[in-house]
Amino acid sequence: MRIGICGLGTVGGGTYHLLQAKRKEITRRVGMDLDIIHVATRNPDPALKKDNIKVSKDVFDVAKNPDVDIVVELIGGFDPALELVLYAIENGKHVVTANKALIAVHGNTIFEAARKKGVVVAYESAVAGGIPIIKALREGLAANSIQWLAGIINGTSNFILTEMGERKRDFPEVLKEAQQLGYAEADPTFDIEGIDAAHKLAILASNAFGIALEFDRVFTEGISHITTADIEYADELGYRIKHLGITRITESGVELRVHPTLISQDTLIANVNGVMNAVVVKGDSSGSTLYYGAGAGAEATASSVVADIIDIARAWREERSSSVVPPLAFNNLRNDLRILDISEIESEYYLRIPARDKVGVMAKISQVLTNYGINIEAVIQKEPHGEDADKGIVPVVILTSRIKEEVMDVAQGVIEGLDEVGAKIIRIRVEQFDGENN
Repeated sequence: MRIGICGLGTVGGGTYHLLQAKRKEITRRVGMDLDIIHVATRNPDPALKKDNIKVSKDVFDVAKNPDVDIVVELIGGFDPALELVLYAIENGKHVVTANKALIAVHGNTIFEAARKKGVVVAYESAVAGGIPIIKALREGLAANSIQWLAGIINGTSNFILTEMGERKRDFPEVLKEAQQLGYAEADPTFDIEGIDAAHKLAILASNAFGIALEFDRVFTEGISHITTADIEYADELGYRIKHLGITRITESGVELRVHPTLISQDTLIANVNGVMNAVVVKGDSSGSTLYYGAGAGAEATASSVVADIIDIARAWREERSSSVVPPLAFNNLRNDLRILDISEIESEYYLRIPARDKVGVMAKISQVLTNYGINIEAVIQKEPHGEDADKGIVPVVILTSRIKEEVMDVAQGVIEGLDEVGAKIIRIRVEQFDGENN
């Protein structure tokens, strides 16, 4: 089977080298040769021609090549990636991509085009790098009704929160280091504001519940407002702060949300640190299963790209025109499930309230929460220090009972309106993942 690779950056280069280095082993696995015959790259390496590989600067040359069976799209972004993928499909090519944004935003269109042409679009590497989480949802857990999944699916934000917690470093300092190490882009918005994780969560939810891709309905909140003080208070209460993608099916609909979250230190996912990724999936039959590994990097992501190529080659060898597994795990997608607004979800909450150092302030805050049916589960009140001490501000940290978000929105507004409260409240959702303890 003949392969054309579009883009020889980090992942593209890793894919090229993995296919060449593991050539004999891959042939034994598939029962046939997988040959790279055409590559498109902006900066061609003269060594490619020595391997008798056709080299182009125009990615569409690969999709036009009648000898190419699989087009591997590794250029990223939407333009010209979307046009390239649709053009390759129209030309009867199978497609493998690591482009999570493309799949999350345009996947419904792409998969319909592929269905009509009888070709496969595979995208395992688009979510969590080297972790085979898509295959697990589509195949390994196929007998389960998935109840929820939660994941650390952006290594950059996890690295930042880990460094802030372990070394008591402030957010701006750690972000700068992440950029120097290549974990974060010069413009880190997609990572630290949760957009990258939202792309991945949309894909995971579709495969978990059999719904269409709904990226534009994912609630997204970043980590730039998290402080080392919040991490220390969470630790004192027995929690860690992680930037999670969470999707859950409820009687009311589907939750789709990315945000900082307090989770118990006893859970496995709370102990996933640095740039590593992890996804916990709760199935009705399997219980909770954890998938852990490198979420990015040339070799890790390339391993998933090559695995997709191998799957397509195996199906082709068995004379199947397309994969036996539907692109979003289900032959028939559900249209009876609505995506819940963030105001409709229920959660426990961490509140850090900048209260004025006056007698009776805690009583007033407690009364407001009581008025809205919100119980206090734990309280930490610290001595004022630094600028807060000069302003007479005392940090009061409260963990609340489970309550609907729209109720908490109103209660928080009332508390912030008290004369005894000196600034905006920092609020972080708290999640208890049943069945995910060590």
